[in-house]
Amino acid sequence: MNSYIDLKLLPDTEFRATILMNAVYTKLHKALHELSSTGIGVSFPQYRVTLGDVLRLHGTSESLEKLQHKSWLGGMAGYCSVSEVLPVPVNSQHRVVSRVQTNMSQSKLNRLIKRRKISADAVKGYKAKMFSQRLENAYVELKSSSNRHNHRRYIQFGNLVDEPVEGGFDYFGLSKIATVPWF
Repeated sequence: MNSYIDLKLLPDTEFRATILMNAVYTKLHKALHELSSTGIGVSFPQYRVTLGDVLRLHGTSESLEKLQHKSWLGGMAGYCSVSEVLPVPVNSQHRVVSRVQTNMSQSKLNRLIKRRKISADAVKGYKAKMFSQRLENAYVELKSSSNRHNHRRYIQFGNLVDEPVEGGFDYFGLSKIATVPWF
């Protein structure tokens, strides 16, 4: 990962930065899927409580150029300032940026009920435990193009390390093992 691109969301009176980030991230996911790309990772350098207003894409200069030639932002290009492909600063630290999810969810409960794997009495206890395990991580809210349902993808930031760890990324630019430069 020797290169990066910054996408800075422009202030907008009609849409909050979180709404714009959701839309841009959805576009990125679709583009990575179409390209079958496992070599582009993401980070959110302005992360505090929310993911912030900068989406940083990491990869080789070739993979980032290929993505940019796709014009993947479409109509969202007017809501972003996009940098050129830039070299990663020397001596950058690295961290894993991954998805985190609870092991209990409404959809899992629905499957348990449908398969008769949980009793009616246990449903109330399952729901109480499910709500007590609520995640506090920042997230993007995506809309499925297949069923149009919204789902949240909670983001977890690993510890900073000095040496990069190689590996592949999913079509959301996330990985459980591979690191991205953090600067």
